Amino acid sequence: MARRVSLYIASSLDGYIARMDGRVDWLFSDADYGYTEFLRGIGTIVLGRKTYDQLLTFGDYPYLGKEVFVVSRSRAGERDEHVRFAGPEIVGMVRSLKAGDGKGIWLVGGAQLVRLFIVEHLVDEIIVSIHPIILGSGIPLFLPQERETPLVFTGCESFSSGLVQLKYTVRNSR
Repeated sequence: MARRVSLYIASSLDGYIARMDGRVDWLFSDADYGYTEFLRGIGTIVLGRKTYDQLLTFGDYPYLGKEVFVVSRSRAGERDEHVRFAGPEIVGMVRSLKAGDGKGIWLVGGAQLVRLFIVEHLVDEIIVSIHPIILGSGIPLFLPQERETPLVFTGCESFSSGLVQLKYTVRNSR
């Protein structure tokens, strides 16, 4: 069975994934919101370098036991104690991973990588946890691109905190 790429991400109500300086201090951390169950189904994680740098400021490294690729032009081909850095070859690598067997692939972010994966038809599923806050400005979840991406609604869950989690399948993923 082919592996699926899931964009599992949080957003403000006005569509931002971080403040302009990259901070995500507005994200809820009061409950699990399905994260643990989602992570159990993931074997490979892909994220951008700025997102990785931010993640390292949060304390203990959260992805032990997972195959992790960090996309970085300047560090492509390198490794550190947790991850392998990849450059433009990430598109071909993810296509190869998708064709194989195994657990899912999680596209963590950031916005530039989300755009690339959508443009390259790599995303199969989008799960967005919308936090009840309007930031007014920040880094948008979806950067401008040249084409539409039709989605099929597959579910929604609301929580007492006001967080709403929306789930979609990408209709024309390859």
